[in-house]
Amino acid sequence: MNNEFAATREQVRELDRAAIEDYGVQGLILMENAGRRCARVAADMIGGAKGKRVTVLCGKGNNGGDGFVVARHLSNWGARVGVLLLAAIEDVLAEANEASVNLRIILNMGIPVDEVPSAEEVVRAVRERAGADLLVDGLLGTGVRGEVRDPFRSAIEAVNECNRPVLAIDVPSGLDCDTGEPLGTAVRAERTVTFVCNKLGFTRPGARQYTGLVEVAEISVPRAAIERLWGNAASDRT
Repeated sequence: MNNEFAATREQVRELDRAAIEDYGVQGLILMENAGRRCARVAADMIGGAKGKRVTVLCGKGNNGGDGFVVARHLSNWGARVGVLLLAAIEDVLAEANEASVNLRIILNMGIPVDEVPSAEEVVRAVRERAGADLLVDGLLGTGVRGEVRDPFRSAIEAVNECNRPVLAIDVPSGLDCDTGEPLGTAVRAERTVTFVCNKLGFTRPGARQYTGLVEVAEISVPRAAIERLWGNAASDRT
């Protein structure tokens, strides 16, 4: 959907706001649809989920929340899933948001969630899981600006060193979604599932080495909101 419209981070933020505030689409619906589509692509990448080993790396924001949804669905489909969380579980659960809801669900399901808040811990944990059939990148989203710092920098570098298939959620962590340039470092994904619209940076020369094959997923943002934003953007260019 909307492969022809390449959005900036500010436009992405506006689409989320419009869907939730103007149309009443709950954030949980958007996150569920986003995560489930990523889980489907993940399963396709490894020839079906049953019996496969998948490691999902999550930050504490919405990108991580999408990752929790991915972990839930892959586990339900028979995969052996583990989550590496670059934050404290209690800090995520303390927030009244969609990521908190989805983390609580996977904890209740008994899906292993390992806290790896330091650079040393995350590097060790990723290396221990280097034999996984798939790594899912849910560390950083479209809103990231400035050079990536530890522990995320070390996590990204460890993922790249594993030389395993990687699925990026929405945007490869560390890749500037406006410029398509790495913010010091960026995940090199085999595939990226991005939401609602393509991202402007993905159209830039050199971005493909980080995004891999890009799929644009529809997640229930009303088409009218997209067309309104697209029309406004077109008017701004004239």
